[in-house]
Amino acid sequence: MGEVMPVQWFPGHMAKTRRKIAEDLKLVDIVAEILDARIPKSSANPVLRDIIRAKPRVVLLNKSDMADPKETAKWVACFREEGLMAIPVESKTGKGIPAFYNAARQVLREQIAAWERKGMVGRPIRVMVLGVPNVGKSSFINRIMVKGGGGKAEVRDMPGVTRQNRWFTVGKGFELLDTPGVLWPKFEDPLVGEHLAFTGAVKDEILDLEGLACRLLELLQELYPESLQGRYKLQVDPQSPQPGYELLEKLGRNRGMLVSGGEVNTERAAITLLDEYRGGKLGALTLEHVGRP
Repeated sequence: MGEVMPVQWFPGHMAKTRRKIAEDLKLVDIVAEILDARIPKSSANPVLRDIIRAKPRVVLLNKSDMADPKETAKWVACFREEGLMAIPVESKTGKGIPAFYNAARQVLREQIAAWERKGMVGRPIRVMVLGVPNVGKSSFINRIMVKGGGGKAEVRDMPGVTRQNRWFTVGKGFELLDTPGVLWPKFEDPLVGEHLAFTGAVKDEILDLEGLACRLLELLQELYPESLQGRYKLQVDPQSPQPGYELLEKLGRNRGMLVSGGEVNTERAAITLLDEYRGGKLGALTLEHVGRP
């Protein structure tokens, strides 16, 4: 693959949010850390994990319907080897939500038993929902509230919509604390920033979309060549990789994205690729595979 794109984004409100999360941890019993199943490694915020420390935690691999199911199963096993409960979740359909309830109770079984010994039978379990921008926290909360009553969290397909902590009472004896999505000051591994940009966790306005599209094409050429062939009629071979800019031009030409003189409108081609990848139109694809650098 070509040179990694440098991606950095740390709005001022993020630092304030981190402090608020640290303060509010004492109000909850457990943390639901929502990751993007397509990029489980890159969507795990190391700053949040440092803040959480010893607080009980359940990992939710959200958007699992958009990820490669074989790779998701490997990630679930990987997290469980680390001693963490990991649950694949589809917030749009609700698949995996019952498993979250069960997992939270399992992680807190000793605490729940202690409450019951004190006569606090039925005490609600208080959950802090954490994750990076655009990982699907609001969609998860809206889905989990379907049977619990109450209002909905605002859902928009862009990072940074949730800006203040909000509590939601849901069914089955749970109370959820929503928090804004938080990125961290510097991506030590440049691939992390790039992967977050692929999935829309970083605002497109600050990115070189054509460069980003070239990098995504190179990665898909390596991991899922059949998706590029099926969607864009690109003849690719992982054993003989083509540069991303050549693939982007071929994509645009195959889609008829031409301007005067027969040149390819690569900006339009880049936007199309990123939109269609993020919309799941290329198939269920995982960009980070267990054991792959």
